[in-house]
Amino acid sequence: MKTLDDLIADGVAGRTVLVRSDLNVPLDDGRVTDDGRIRASLPVLEKLAAAGARVIVTAHLGRPEGEPKPEFSLAPVAARLAELTQVPVTRAEDLVGPSAQAAAAGLSDGEILLLENVRFDPRETSKDEAQRAQLAGELAALTGPRGAYVNDAFGAVHRKHASVYDVASVLPAYQGDLVARELEVLTRLTEQPERPYTVVLGGSKVSDKLAVIENLMPKADTLLIGGGMVFTFLKAQGYGIGKSLVEEDKLEVVRGFIAAAEEQNCRLVLPTDVVMASAFAADADHEVLAVAELETGSHGADALGLDIGPDSAAVFAEEIAAAKTVFWNGPMGVFEMAAFASGTKTVAQALAKTAGFTVVGGGDSAAAVRSFGFSASDFGHISTGGGASLEYLEGKNLPGIEALNVS
Repeated sequence: MKTLDDLIADGVAGRTVLVRSDLNVPLDDGRVTDDGRIRASLPVLEKLAAAGARVIVTAHLGRPEGEPKPEFSLAPVAARLAELTQVPVTRAEDLVGPSAQAAAAGLSDGEILLLENVRFDPRETSKDEAQRAQLAGELAALTGPRGAYVNDAFGAVHRKHASVYDVASVLPAYQGDLVARELEVLTRLTEQPERPYTVVLGGSKVSDKLAVIENLMPKADTLLIGGGMVFTFLKAQGYGIGKSLVEEDKLEVVRGFIAAAEEQNCRLVLPTDVVMASAFAADADHEVLAVAELETGSHGADALGLDIGPDSAAVFAEEIAAAKTVFWNGPMGVFEMAAFASGTKTVAQALAKTAGFTVVGGGDSAAAVRSFGFSASDFGHISTGGGASLEYLEGKNLPGIEALNVS
């Protein structure tokens, strides 16, 4: 596929380039609380602006269900983007309407225009190809006769959406540097990992990770399981888990994974202790119990597990320290609550300290490391992908990448 460097080599001065970025960041009272994705998107925007391009950015925020909703406006994102760069940034008040058209026409070389949330238009996510194509055409029209398209939104490439998939067939299409880096890292994890290779998986539901476990188990040397998903594993082995999260319909599948790990020479490491709490609350009473005794504590069978215990976290850290490649996706507990953040923080610290190649798999994991004060330089790579990364690791095709390959 054609790269951003190919586009710049062809010459972009005076041309308008539509860039699909991933600016889907968390907001609190109209303020960006984690600007990681904005920072990750900036290099491509600045690279194009420095080459003299007129840059139009399209992106989504949240799930506004195809209609304008003030709480999902990209206005706070535009403000933060302008704070982080020396490049002039303006914002359109709509996506492809009069405001966007006038702002696009008024762009000068080396300037950035951010369009309003692309998901305010129902055609963006429509299953109707004609509707998506219509929106793609209107987005492309903003770039004029010599326009080009760059997909730099790896976090959205698993979606067959107008701004991700259909625009690539309307304009000359190029792969952004962020997308290129994500693919390079994921290829390294799946095709040529330096060994020992350790995969750390957490998060609330095992169902979210079934295909990832199945696809990575034959490739990994060690698989560490934490987070809420661990209780399905523990119950599958016959342990009492109190009122901890469990997916009853996945117990047999998990038993199959436990057997398959041994057959495939992949060591499956589960917690030996858990932080059990009286309730799902930041101030809940809690205590550390061995996995064989989770229902014998102060709150008996009414307790629920909200983090891996300190002994388990220490073992996980040792496994990570011994690895030469580590992929981590999913927190070890409810890290947003200080009382249940220790397991996740210990894993993050272990990744930051290891000399091996470390990948933080986006989503909650990326949010966690930033909330703990780690920087991107502490890890080999922090993915912006989230769901897209997981789908790649599951072995699925990504529509946004396929569109670039055929354009």
